[in-house]
Amino acid sequence: MSERSETVPAPAEASVPTDPQKEGRWAAAWREIKGLAWVLLAVLAFHSFIAKPFYIPSESMMPNLLTGDRLVVSKYPYGWSFVSPTIPNPAAIVRSLMLGSPEPWTVTLPASENRVLGSLPERGDVVIVTPPGGNQDYIKRVVGLPGDIIEMRDGRLILNGRPVRAEVRPAAMVPVDANSPCGMHQFWDRRVETADGLFCRLPIVRETLPNGVSYDTVDDGRSPGDDYPATRIPAGHLFLMGDNRDHSADSRYSLDEQGLGGPVPWANIGGRAEFITFSLDGTTSLNPLSWLPAFREGRAGTSLRPQKD
Repeated sequence: MSERSETVPAPAEASVPTDPQKEGRWAAAWREIKGLAWVLLAVLAFHSFIAKPFYIPSESMMPNLLTGDRLVVSKYPYGWSFVSPTIPNPAAIVRSLMLGSPEPWTVTLPASENRVLGSLPERGDVVIVTPPGGNQDYIKRVVGLPGDIIEMRDGRLILNGRPVRAEVRPAAMVPVDANSPCGMHQFWDRRVETADGLFCRLPIVRETLPNGVSYDTVDDGRSPGDDYPATRIPAGHLFLMGDNRDHSADSRYSLDEQGLGGPVPWANIGGRAEFITFSLDGTTSLNPLSWLPAFREGRAGTSLRPQKD
């Protein structure tokens, strides 16, 4: 009689019961996180390579730009450089929201003179620029190109030995509000009261550059920037100034004076200002009912591209 071996099946491992509802919630949450991440990446890519919003934080470009204006800045006209990518700085964002710190919310890549595609700005373009060694954005006007000899004498702009055409125009009447207070530190004693309310009466000089671009500047009297020695702009550099000539930290001032430290490398130009999307007078609060009355009339849609006479 032969023996027959039989295989005894191994006992099945005990399985851990799962909660389908919990698993479903985690899967749904993970899908939401991934979706938000893709949206964030798409927004940052658009900001880095196509266009981004910009907020005017100071009066350095008055009378053409007011504190509280919101703009669209295009990134592609001048190509892309180390200042082009929008890279959030989470620590700075938290400090700004929690402590009111004025530091920038973004950081830049390591400085480089390289630039991908694009062309030089034209005289009269309004651009955003990152000061050498910094990571905040300034907004200024291009007044000098590579090879130009630029000089300021008694408040007059001189290009290549010739004063640019300057015409005294009627004063600009800018309504006084929380974002444009017309206070002691700027425009001393220029506040006037009319039947239509309080205004800041700004003396205007209209400049016309050699390429025919014209724009208004504010001449508020004497300032250290009224005189700047004749300087040849190096290759690959631009000379930038604010339209509010006596209250603008620009290429006329050193980095220690919060200026741009002279002609700025083309690689530090981050984009071209295109138009104003909307403007707020500084009276908004967390209450949504305060938002609509804070909108300034007549500023939305204003083009910032230079006008040629």
